[in-house]
Amino acid sequence: MATIEEALQLERLERDIFRGAFPATQLPRTFGGQVAGQALVSAVRTVEPRFQVHSLHGYFLRPGNPAAPTVYLVDRIRDGRSFCTRRVTGVQDGDAIFTMSASFHIGDEGPSHQDEMAEVAPPEDLPDAETSMDPERLWAMREWEHWDIRPIPQEQVTQRPGVVSPQQVWFRYRHPLPDDPLFHVCTLAYMSDMTLLGSSKVTHPDEPTQNASLDHAMWFLRPFRTDDWLLYDQSSPSAGFGRALTGGKIFDRSGRLVAAVVQEGLIRTLRS
Repeated sequence: MATIEEALQLERLERDIFRGAFPATQLPRTFGGQVAGQALVSAVRTVEPRFQVHSLHGYFLRPGNPAAPTVYLVDRIRDGRSFCTRRVTGVQDGDAIFTMSASFHIGDEGPSHQDEMAEVAPPEDLPDAETSMDPERLWAMREWEHWDIRPIPQEQVTQRPGVVSPQQVWFRYRHPLPDDPLFHVCTLAYMSDMTLLGSSKVTHPDEPTQNASLDHAMWFLRPFRTDDWLLYDQSSPSAGFGRALTGGKIFDRSGRLVAAVVQEGLIRTLRS
C-alpha cells in the first residue's frame, strides 16, 4: 500500500488548483482521511511558511471514487498579519465530495494549560496487528501497513464517570518522516479519521450499522511527530437518529496534549 508521502502527493495544475494522488486501495470509497489530508496539503501550499495551521473544519459531502483523482480548488479567504484562512473544495467528476476551511496562525505568547493524559498501558505492552490475530485489525493492516495501530483492550480503557463510550488507541507511523512540522500536521489529519467513529460502537458492538464520516474538525495545539507514539483518547458522548458524535484528544508519549478532534458520523441501522 502507499506510503503517507505517496498518499498526500499533489500535482499543482494552476495557482490554486491541485490534483491528488489516488493510490491503490481495498476500500469501496475514498478514505476520508486521505481527502482531508490532501485538502490540507493544498491549503498549506497557498500560505507563507511563517503561518502554521491551527484548525480545520471539513464536511464529507459525497462518497469519493477511490479509482479516480480528486481535484482541490483553494479559495484565499483572508490574508492577515497574524491569521490567514483558506477554503478548499474537493471535486470529482464535476461534483463536490468534500469541503474544508483551514485557519493558519503565526503564533503568539499567552497563558498555557492542558488536560492530563490518562494513565494507560504503554504501546510496547500491547500486541501489534500481526500478533493480535484479530481479523479486523489484520484487514486494516493490509490497507494501512505503514501505520502501527494498537487499541487498548476495552477492559483496560480508562473509565470516567458519565463517559458512556470510551476508546483509547496508540498509533504511530512506522517509518521516519521529514522534519517539516506541517507535514506531520497533514499526516495527523490523514490519520485522525481512522478508528474515531469506532468509539460510537463501543456500547453497541453487535448491532450492524452502516458507518461513514459526515463532518470532521481538528485543532492543532502543540508541535508533535507522527512517527513517534501518540495516544488517541476517544469517546462518543451521544448517538441517535442514525448519527453519532465522537471526539478525541491526542497526546504525545510525554503527556503533552497536541491535538483535539470532533467528528459526527453516520451509524445507521442496516435495513434488512
